[in-house]
Amino acid sequence: MEFDRYRETVATNRRKHGFDDVKGTEAGVDELWSTRDEDSTVGRVSLFATVVDGSDHDASDVVADADRFRDVIGGRIDDHRESTTPIGYITFVVPDPSDDVVSAATSYTVAERRTNVFPLVYAGDDGTLHTHPVPRLKGRGIYRRQEGDAERLFDV
Repeated sequence: MEFDRYRETVATNRRKHGFDDVKGTEAGVDELWSTRDEDSTVGRVSLFATVVDGSDHDASDVVADADRFRDVIGGRIDDHRESTTPIGYITFVVPDPSDDVVSAATSYTVAERRTNVFPLVYAGDDGTLHTHPVPRLKGRGIYRRQEGDAERLFDV
């Protein structure tokens, strides 16, 4: 599926799941959606999501965009004193992603600077959504959350 069609489909999904448009998005993020939720394992969460055209991205571009997205959601957290876990999903739409691009996204350091960012890769040629694997030990809850959110929003 090509980028514009995929983004429109995800935008429809996000409305069904209570994600709202965020006004005044930052450079590099055309559309940003957010919602809040209560998770039985993670607690209170603020979720942010965006879809990026990654057709010209290499592994370093994926990491750089994920880092910029972390800054965007870090600036959007309204009360740092509140016990809320910010989680961001940046999905790169790539027609035929290389192993390096998929690896850069799925091995990216998720938890850093009080935010959690999950770069995902949607392979437009075959419709595969590449997500982060759930670890065997500590931190499983947030990775399970990522699997569920990714399936609801991005696996079309």
